Order: sequence, then C-alpha cells, then structure tokens
Amino acid sequence: MPAPRSSTSAIGRRAFLGGAGALGGALAAGRLAAPAAAAPPPRPAGGLFALGVASGDPTPDGFVIWTRLAPDPLAPGGGMPPEPIPVDWEVALDEGFRRIRHRGTAVARPEWAHTLHVELRGLEPDRWYWYRFRARGTVSPAGRSRTIPARGASLVRLRFAFASCQHWEQGYFTAYRAMLDDGLDLLVHLGDYIYETPSGADQVRRHEAPEPVTLEDYRARHALYKLDPDLQRAHAAYPWLVTWDDHEVDNDYAGAESQDRDPPDVFLRRRAAAYQAYWEHLPLRPAAQPRGPSMRLYQRVTWGDLLEVAVLDTRQYRSDQPCGEGRRGGGNVVAECPARLDPAQTMIGPEQERWLLLSLERSPARWNLIAQPLLMAELRQRTAAGAEAYWTDGWDGYAAARARILTHLASRRVSNPVVIGGDIHSFWVTDLKIDVRDAAAAPVATEFVGTSITSLGVPYETFAAYLPDNPHVRFFESRLRGYVRCEVTPRRWTTDLRVVDDVRDPEGRARTLAAFAVEDGRPGAVRA
Repeated sequence: MPAPRSSTSAIGRRAFLGGAGALGGALAAGRLAAPAAAAPPPRPAGGLFALGVASGDPTPDGFVIWTRLAPDPLAPGGGMPPEPIPVDWEVALDEGFRRIRHRGTAVARPEWAHTLHVELRGLEPDRWYWYRFRARGTVSPAGRSRTIPARGASLVRLRFAFASCQHWEQGYFTAYRAMLDDGLDLLVHLGDYIYETPSGADQVRRHEAPEPVTLEDYRARHALYKLDPDLQRAHAAYPWLVTWDDHEVDNDYAGAESQDRDPPDVFLRRRAAAYQAYWEHLPLRPAAQPRGPSMRLYQRVTWGDLLEVAVLDTRQYRSDQPCGEGRRGGGNVVAECPARLDPAQTMIGPEQERWLLLSLERSPARWNLIAQPLLMAELRQRTAAGAEAYWTDGWDGYAAARARILTHLASRRVSNPVVIGGDIHSFWVTDLKIDVRDAAAAPVATEFVGTSITSLGVPYETFAAYLPDNPHVRFFESRLRGYVRCEVTPRRWTTDLRVVDDVRDPEGRARTLAAFAVEDGRPGAVRA
C-alpha cells in the first residue's frame, strides 16, 4: 500500500515497496545493519522428502496430511520420473509410532507434481497425532497435527498464530522458529506465501529465477520457499489454515484482471498455473483441487463452542480496482474516486459474501473470527496537496462491500467479531466502525493486522502522519517484522504482536512488542 505523491498521480505497491531502500532495509529488518551479500539458494538435503511434511484443514475427526516427492526440488518435475508412485502413510497416537491409529497407501501422480493430500477421517476429536510417509525405502520426517474439538464442546482456551508476506529475498523465515515455542493449536497463513517478483532492495538470498508464469515456474518457486528450514518445521509442528493474497499469482491482480493489463484469457492461463502450484504445495483437502483457473478456498472451521473461523478469498472473485483509468493496473492511491463507493464493487464476490453473512448469523460460537489477507479498516491518506485519498487495492476500494459486512455484524448482533489481516507489512490494531467519522460510535468489531514475516514495511513516518485523521486506529508499527499470537478464552481475547530482532540473521530471536486484549461482549482492543 503506497503513499500518494500528488492529487493526480499515484504509485503502486510493488514500485513503492521495492524502492523503499531509502527507508532502509535495516529499518524493515528491525535494526540498523550493513548490507549483506545475497546467499545462494540452499542445496536440498536430498531424498524423496526434501520438502518436508505438513498438515492442515483440521476437522473434529481428522485433518489433511501433505508431502511432495521431490529429490531435486528445483529441477523440472522435482527430479522424479513421470510415473505414479505408491506412498505408504501412517498416523499414530505417539511420537514414537508405537500406537498406530491408521495407515494406508496413496498414489503420488506426476500430473500433480507427485504431491499427496491424504484426508484423514475417523480420528478422535481434540487431540494430537503424529504422521509420516514412506516410499521407495525412504521414510519422511515425522509431522504432528491435531483434530479440533467437537462442535459445541465446551472449551477453556485456544492459542493460534497468524502470519503473512514472506519474501524469500528479503530475509530468513526465523519467525516460524519462534512459533515452535508458543504452544499453538493452529497456525493461520493470510497470504503472500511466495513472491513472484524480485525484491528490488538489498537481498539476503535470491530467487535465482525470473518471474514465474508457467506451472513449472510456480512449482519451482514454491519448492524454493519450502526449502527454508524454519518454514518446514512450522508446517511439521502444527495444522495450518491458509488463504492467498496476490503474490501467489501476480501483484495486485483482481479476478481475471492482471496488474499489467494482460488479456483476460492470457492471464487466466497464468492464474490456473499458479493456483495448481499453490494447491500442490499447501496442505489443502482434495476437494479444493483447482479446475483450471478456479479453486474453492474459502471455508468455515468451528472450534468447539469457543471460536468459529471464516477464511476468506479476497482475490479470485473481486471486481477490478476502481478508478484505474489512465493509471497503472492494480491498486492506486486516489483522491477522488466515487466508484469505490459503488455497491456493485465486490471484494469477495456475491456468492462468497452471502455465505459469509449467513455463516456469521448462524454461528453458535462465543467468538467469531474473519480471517482474510488485508487491512479492513478505513485508512484516510493525504495527497501532497492535502486532499483526502484512499488505496484502491484494499477494502477502501470496496467500501460498500465492507459496510455491508460491518452492518450485518451490528444488526445481527454477531457474538464478539474479530478480523485479522496482513498484506500491508505492518502491525495495526483498529476499531471497526460502520462510520469512522462518528467519533462517538461504538466499534462493531476489533481488527488485528500482522506485519510481514520478511517483506519490507511501508514507510513509518509517512503512515504515522495519517494517524490523526484515523482515530479508530489504536496502534501502528511498520519498522519491524514478525507475526501475531492470539489466545482465546470464553471471557477474553489476548493478542501479542511478536517481532524478530533481525530477519537478515538466520539465528534471529523474537520478542513481544505489544499486547492487546478484547473482553467478551465489548468490541475494541485495549493494552493488555
């Protein structure tokens, strides 16, 4: 999300963040540091399971376990022969695999990059399990996952973390190592799992490949990111829920519209390749397997009587960003844009919006979480001439759609709504209001937005200067990288903003920057 240069011109997020070297990659990393030479890509450890294991999409009686056979992950086909390979799997009640609960055999097929997405059923609710794979005499690393409590089960506590925006070239994924000590039940990823673009700033390590366009390109990019050891450990330690933002395909894309204004049929072919590679490399259930450029990603997960999570897809179904005529494709900061208020502008598409509103209305949970990739709160910016301006690639470009959701939360008295987001490479804590200009209005929901795992932050001084125009913002910080940890109990939601001291150091450590709490029945976060 860029800052405006004038009332008649704007620049895009890629150009702005890529050129933010004047702010200093050191500030984005969290401390001053001399530029370091970019490290070469890691050498795969070898073996069929060089990309590790993962689990996700938990249910009360199961979850999905994932792996990919790829002894040479960065080579075409992952170094595998073009033939189906049988793979044995087993799930145990203990880490030593002495008490096997289930076992079976699945087939890793070359047309899906020899990936496996085994959807387990028949397990006990609310408990941990261990899993592993075996193929051609090789045993995979062991992973750990858990089922969720039965719907309506009375719960005392849930602890989860959320993360987003992990640019390979701009740092190491050390935040995931910190999460291993957090005692999480779940990890939620809110998009920009990979980046298709180069960093444009001091590089810690390199993609060593051009921007991906084809299926093999995207497979190689995902494989490269999966080689980060801390990311692998986090996948093996916890079940994940995931959604995407834009960089899994192309910066600032909207539906069938690319930032570069490619013909829609050309871009949809690229989107199909990116969606397939995404599904192939994340622990998603088989039913989510894409069909061409279409893939059902949004879903609802209910954690006993405590929390219901609605995971949104804000890219596949959205309208093109408004007021882009005569400007770059994708998002722009614009001072006059009546089209952003048009009720026809949709962020998540009519079908997903109806599903979301109905899900919220029917939810029996104490807390209701909307997990999506963006800053939802209105953010009034200023042009150089002092005019009010808005960024059109976020919810401010789809203001009526946002208002419909917030109005529904208020009118249906949805219990304790909380929104989480990412994308903007900075921490935000906001009061979500239907009309932020009404200072006396009570918030209808609370929002927490996490900073990036590694990606450079937006300029701190520029965005801090907007805060007087946005009194609903309780907290902002863009100079540090990290993640967000949340603990939910029936009476209280606590959020810790966690930062890594230096993402240019693979041994970097994490600490809590600030903590906030939301009390049951009282929207709005306060310092904890």
